[in-house]
Amino acid sequence: MHKARALWCRYEPIHAVIYFSSHSLEAAAAAGLKGFWMGYFGFRAAPMGRVEPGVVEASFANFSVERVRRAVPDVWDFATPEQLVVVRRRAAAQALREIHPEIETTAAIANPLLQRVVDHADGLARPLFCANAALPRAEDPVEQLWQLCTAVREHRGDGHVAVLASEGVAGPEAHLLLIADNAMDEEMFLRARGFSAEQWSAAKVRLGAKGLLVGSKLTQNGKVLRSKIESRTDHLAGHALTVLDEEEHARLHDALETTTRAIQSDGVLPVSNPIGVPPLS
Repeated sequence: MHKARALWCRYEPIHAVIYFSSHSLEAAAAAGLKGFWMGYFGFRAAPMGRVEPGVVEASFANFSVERVRRAVPDVWDFATPEQLVVVRRRAAAQALREIHPEIETTAAIANPLLQRVVDHADGLARPLFCANAALPRAEDPVEQLWQLCTAVREHRGDGHVAVLASEGVAGPEAHLLLIADNAMDEEMFLRARGFSAEQWSAAKVRLGAKGLLVGSKLTQNGKVLRSKIESRTDHLAGHALTVLDEEEHARLHDALETTTRAIQSDGVLPVSNPIGVPPLS
């Protein structure tokens, strides 16, 4: 496995507690946000400021327009981006401390290494990464850990979106290729991403016309494209990690793994999830 992908499997779950923990849902409600999806879009988009729906649609890249526009820009009438940046990191830290009581040790090892990765990473064409990397540093070490993991995962995510765009793979098409490649549940993605049955069916037709999908199975060309997308994503994410030597990379990998295994044992992040991050073996 590419070292950038192996590390993603360890920092992605740390970031993802903000979407699945009850602490996050409660914090969003306490901030005045209405429903899960307003919380999701408000929390994730907040570092970019009071953005319009089009910015979210372009940078997130994997939700239906209708789902985005039910939450944005109305979310900013309930809470400011500046408020939500603080609310989300505090809620994440609360969840992480509850899940992994030894997380301060993870933070002590990982934070300086992750900060070097963030400082070294290329921000060109990476709006979510740049917005997160520019946030003021939290004083709390676990809040720092969550924010640094978030910046690194958004760096990888921005790169992934750029690869998809370069291959002409949009929205539901990207999900359908992922589902076919990993035998995942279509209904889960439909619920999570908000596409209509008609949009989903039209995407299947487009993939079939391109020779990438037959029914629910990837063609050989589809397999080649999926492999290319994932390989290029790993390559783009890997450049930021070159600031670490092998020993430092191993220390970061192992430190994050202790917390990720605690998250996995807790069950807060479902084994089958629309993020696509696999459980550690």
